[in-house]
Amino acid sequence: MSRKVLFVATVLRMHVLVFHLPYMRWFQEQGYEVHLCCANDTPDPHPQVPYCDRWVELPFSRSPFSADNREVFRRLKQLIDAEDYALIHCNTPVGGLLGRLAARAARKRGTRVVYTAHGFHFFTGAPLKNWLLYYPAERLLSRWTDLLITINGEDYARAKRFAAGRVALVSGVGVDLARFRGPVDRAAVRVGLGIGPEDAVLITVGEHSERKNHETVIAAAAPIEGAHVLFCGVGDRQAALEKQARELDMEGRVHFLGFRKDIPALLAASDVFVFPSLQEGLPVAQMEAMAAGLPCVVSDVRGNNDLIAPGEGGFLREPRDVSGFTQDIARLLADSALRARMGERNRREMRRYSLEAVLAQMTALYRGLLDGREP
Repeated sequence: MSRKVLFVATVLRMHVLVFHLPYMRWFQEQGYEVHLCCANDTPDPHPQVPYCDRWVELPFSRSPFSADNREVFRRLKQLIDAEDYALIHCNTPVGGLLGRLAARAARKRGTRVVYTAHGFHFFTGAPLKNWLLYYPAERLLSRWTDLLITINGEDYARAKRFAAGRVALVSGVGVDLARFRGPVDRAAVRVGLGIGPEDAVLITVGEHSERKNHETVIAAAAPIEGAHVLFCGVGDRQAALEKQARELDMEGRVHFLGFRKDIPALLAASDVFVFPSLQEGLPVAQMEAMAAGLPCVVSDVRGNNDLIAPGEGGFLREPRDVSGFTQDIARLLADSALRARMGERNRREMRRYSLEAVLAQMTALYRGLLDGREP
């Protein structure tokens, strides 16, 4: 078996560059040649991918029914059959589907296949169509999976009933805590945003999509006099959110900041993290807010409630409980000592989810597979 590994995911910027570089680097440090298959979702037609010896750009579509994915499967299988990989790590639902199907013959030759479920599409409260489509598919695909990695308790409990060689629970994808330790001029950040030093600031991070349920953030903040809301992200629902802000007379208090690279500074300049999403796996945005020492008011869904228990680091509410979100946000804004106490708890909690901790978990799992033993 060659000393080559392959990472498979749907997109580069929004997945590989966010989640996988530390593990690609680790394989290079162990003497492996690292290959990557994904679509290019960056504005650069020829981006440089760190820790990657060979990048095969494939036009993955997020829809499992897209005709484009038939060509992706053909090319992916051709590559896997030719390269004799020691290990293939599949990610994202479509990447996991096509990667594991394309690697079936390779597994018979000794290639180890890993799949990370960043959040199954079937979950408590999911639409029936999700269960009818995705549950049988994941159960079937587990037969061709040597290691199935889950990142929250609900997914782990369900995956243990599947046929994968092993199911593991890992503490997410790892948060680089060093990014949140440096000094930040909170007042200067606020000045740059046009916000006063004593104003209440709420922040949320994530794409403007139906799943993130940002409408609840705006509606919950509206009754809180003087409160500002920072939205960090892009997406096709921004126009609707801007309209909602106008209708609630919040135009000057809702700030759409777009895609930002200074999230640690923005978190440090904020008072409360608000996250009413309808569905999560184990949210990096929430973990980064916790690492920055913010209390969190979040929806009571899988992933969010792995990180926050009621009264411990924040509060949980049903995703569309606007009045409940308002109540919890107002309580935190009125009590600086409570914010500080919850924020410090969250900083401590994030040590278990640090990049170093998760890298140790992952490398033990990788070594176990490659050495033919249980880690």
